[in-house]
Amino acid sequence: MENENDLILSIAAHFQTEGVISQVKRFGSGHINDTFRLDTEKVGDPSYLLQRINRFIFPEPQHLMDNMDLVCGHLQTKFAHLGKEQVQRRTLTIIPTKHSKLYHEDAQGDSWRMLLLIENTHSVDLVRSPAQAYAGGAAFGAFQRQLADLEAKKLHVLLPRFHDVDYRLENLRNALITHPMGRTVEPEVQKLLQAMEIRETDMRRDFIERIVTVSPLRIIHNDTKFNNLLLDQDDRPQCVIDLDTVMPGYVAFDFGDAIRTIINSGQEDDPALENITLNIPLFEAYTNGYLQEAGSFLTEPEMDSLLYGVYLLPYMQILRFLTDYIEYDPYYKTEYPSHNLVRAQAQFKLLTELEAHRTRLQYILHQFAAS
Repeated sequence: MENENDLILSIAAHFQTEGVISQVKRFGSGHINDTFRLDTEKVGDPSYLLQRINRFIFPEPQHLMDNMDLVCGHLQTKFAHLGKEQVQRRTLTIIPTKHSKLYHEDAQGDSWRMLLLIENTHSVDLVRSPAQAYAGGAAFGAFQRQLADLEAKKLHVLLPRFHDVDYRLENLRNALITHPMGRTVEPEVQKLLQAMEIRETDMRRDFIERIVTVSPLRIIHNDTKFNNLLLDQDDRPQCVIDLDTVMPGYVAFDFGDAIRTIINSGQEDDPALENITLNIPLFEAYTNGYLQEAGSFLTEPEMDSLLYGVYLLPYMQILRFLTDYIEYDPYYKTEYPSHNLVRAQAQFKLLTELEAHRTRLQYILHQFAAS
């Protein structure tokens, strides 16, 4: 669209780019920020990603970019011995504005940032082999290890109580109060509400006693989906991306969220619940890779907390999908009216599968923690 291209070129002109930008196209499938790829005329000149930061989810763009700048700068020092080319492949490179700022604010109040495009990389949504799972676990474990000596409290908390089970339960209760009829009274919703209530006491106890009170506050990613990892042409991890949610937290959250997405043999919104089973070999491989990298800095209580994250993260995701469904879908994008309910049901099936295999998962974790 010509008008959109003109807008993007006018925004890009505020940044310290090399070469003449000759092509603009939308990039990626993310739902949070609008992203555009900018290519330059001359072969050998870099390409860039220009992103409009979602002001509704991230109302403090300065805090977001401060966090990203601190984390990327720290990682760049870790990789400095590899040379500039590898540094720019191993972590994101922020392109400053011509006024040496981390982002540009346009006349409409939208905030824009620019990143160097990491060439010849791709991401995958589904993990298809233990080798991929191992590499992903190692990459996210290394990400945490490389940031372990950066004080977590130096980062802004961008999304308060993001992985707080009490907060998610409060949101659900408020939704039930404001929507006492409508979707709330549907039999399938009532069934899920009862299942959440049965588990509430244990989940709240595990959150406080098994994770928060025994684990040091660390810098974590907070969105460890496998597609937030760039791979090279041989499927080797290159760079952890999507750093918008990087902030203080607990390692069990990142581990549990990764397992939630990797171990599921079905889709996150699979209406055929019989498709949702556990891929134990992928769990085993991811855990092995993760602990090979993270095991050197994790405390014993943190090691123990990982299992509780595996159950807590799906539980909280059910609460979030269910809350959104009851409130008529204000947060998650939906493709049909019951989409968020289907998502919640699929996550609940995953949770019951995890519960049925708890002893085996615990054994695998202990096996690799001890090695």
